[in-house]
Parts: sequence; structure tokens; C-alpha cells
Amino acid sequence: MKPLLIVNPKAGGGRTGAMAADIRAVVTRKLGEVDLETTTHRGSAIGIAERAARDGRELVIAVGGDGTFSEVAAGVVRSGAETRVGLIGQGTGGDFRKTLGLEHRLDRYVEAIASGHERRIDVGKARFREGGEDVERHFVNILSAGMGGLVDEYVAAGSRLLGGTAAYFVASTKALVRCKRARLRCAIDGTTERLESYMIAICNGRYFGSGMHVAPMALLDDGKFEVVSMDAPSKLAFAAFSRKIYDGSHLRSRDVRHFTCSRVEIDLENEEARETFRLDVDGEPLGGLPLAVEVVPGALVLRA
Repeated sequence: MKPLLIVNPKAGGGRTGAMAADIRAVVTRKLGEVDLETTTHRGSAIGIAERAARDGRELVIAVGGDGTFSEVAAGVVRSGAETRVGLIGQGTGGDFRKTLGLEHRLDRYVEAIASGHERRIDVGKARFREGGEDVERHFVNILSAGMGGLVDEYVAAGSRLLGGTAAYFVASTKALVRCKRARLRCAIDGTTERLESYMIAICNGRYFGSGMHVAPMALLDDGKFEVVSMDAPSKLAFAAFSRKIYDGSHLRSRDVRHFTCSRVEIDLENEEARETFRLDVDGEPLGGLPLAVEVVPGALVLRA
């Protein structure tokens, strides 16, 4: 069967939809004829990718941002098929492609897919609460709890005309005003830890928040998460501290705790923080605590 492009037309502030025909033409020149489907709402790429994999597609290519790629990967993993997944990054943050070392150019993405080079990477499986129901979702890059989920909500609702970094800066400022510091009860590979935190990141990849280098030590294929909990004495101090995340120097702070594990469970001990201690799942705002996450080693074959 032909490869399938799954295109999020709203990615990149709507530019991806306008460029879809051009993107398809470039891919066709390298890979031959391809089919194309567009997403219609958040989560729709999961179903499209799962059906494509169950139908026997050998290659599915996500065209959009980190959220689109995450949904495509989740659908393929859920299918249980060995369908390969490719990435053409067109979104606001572009964090997963930074871990992959891919240059942000259409021809480079297509060349990487056409090269035939494949790598098997780990995937996270998360269970959390959303809309009063228990939800299960796979992710490939980073799931964070705390201020990151609020940032996602503001990014999704705001203008992206100024670009990804500016959009995240504005959203982070709004989220900082609203967020509350949390007291967390964590089971990390079965060992209980109590943490105070504005944000805790469960990392398979290295970057989130449009270039924040939250987990420089993370590897996509080691069967482990790097868990980074970030705290500060006050919101103002956290705002100043958060700038350090871009170059990885935050890890030297006494207010940061780092753990390596394959499974983590997190819940709140102060209920007043529950409304604002939200989840960021590969750049998308999804649900809240309690949360349980485990590594699924080698669950996805990536063409890159």
C-alpha cells in the first residue's frame, strides 16, 4: 500500500493546510505516490493512524507539530502493527525533532524518511483523569504535570503569529500567575518520594516548551524515563529559574530533583493545586492527576 501522510491543517498557525499540496509533491518526488488524510479535531490522528496500520500500511508520516506526531505514534502503537512512522515537522514547538537531530527544513525531513534508516524507540504509556474519566494514552517525547499543562492551554488558545518561542513565553507568563505549587506523592519504581514542585517532567526525549532542554541525559531507546521535578521558593523565583531550562543548567539547582526509572505514579497531597496542576502530553493539554506512567520499550519503529 502507498505511504500515508496524516496532515494537521491547523499546525503552524494554519500554514500547514495551505502548504499540504506542496508538501505532498515533495514527498512524492522522493517516495513515489502517497495518500493523504487531514485531521479534523484534536485526537483524530490517533484513529486515522490506527486504521492505516491495521489496514497494512507500511509507512505513515505525521505532518504537523509535536502533538500530531504524538497522536500518529499513539495510533500505530495501539494497533499493534509494525508500521513505520515518519515525521515532517510543521508545528509551533518542534521539540521532538530536536532530540532526533533533524534540521527544520522540508527537504531534510523527506530525505530522512526516504533514506530507509530506521530506529526502534521507547514509548510511554500514561493513565490519567480527563473529564471525570480514566484515560490511557501513549506518548513519545515528554509528559509533564504542573505549569506545563496550563502553558499548553494558553498556547492552544492564543495567537502563534509571532512564532513558537514568543507564543510559549506569553503563555508561560499567564500560567505562572494562575498556577499553584504542589505537594506531590510519587512512587518511582516502587519507592515513595514526597516532592514540592511547580512542574514535574517525565522525559523520554530531551526538549519541551519550544526548546527547553529539560532532560539532556534522556535517551529514546534505553527503556528508562528521566524524571525532573522543578521547584522554587516563590513564583517569581521560579520564573527566573525557568530560563535556565533552555541550556540545561537548571539541573544544578538545589530545587531540582532528578530520578531515572521505568515507572512512576504521581498524585497530589494538597487538593487546592489540583485545578491548575495540569498535564502536558507531548505539547498538548490533556487531563490531570492522579497519573501512572510506564515505559514500553522499543514500541515504535521510526523512519528518520
